[in-house]
Amino acid sequence: MTYSSIPEISVTELAQLMAEKETQLQLIDVREPGEIAIASIPEFTVLSLSQFAEWGETINTHFNPETETIVLCHYGMRSAQMCQWLINQGFSNVKNVSGGINAYSMMVDSSIPQY
Repeated sequence: MTYSSIPEISVTELAQLMAEKETQLQLIDVREPGEIAIASIPEFTVLSLSQFAEWGETINTHFNPETETIVLCHYGMRSAQMCQWLINQGFSNVKNVSGGINAYSMMVDSSIPQY
């Protein structure tokens, strides 16, 4: 399966959006708890894919399908899967972080550890 149709956002664009603060964003990190313990961006809500059974049914009660939703993982593959799933759930403004937290660490915030 390819995810080429999913809109992407660069890590520098993400940093700009987060700095503006006027823009309402829903930020989702789909990495696993062990990964979050190593490196994370505090503004992101963690919805680990392995815990999908716990949060999958309630996604529409915790997140607005109309609000810009940005999804992050380590490199961008798992977040692309999540973006596709969100689109299938009726989310209309979803973006995948290109390069994931790895790129964010290299290009935006070097204080975030790489792993």
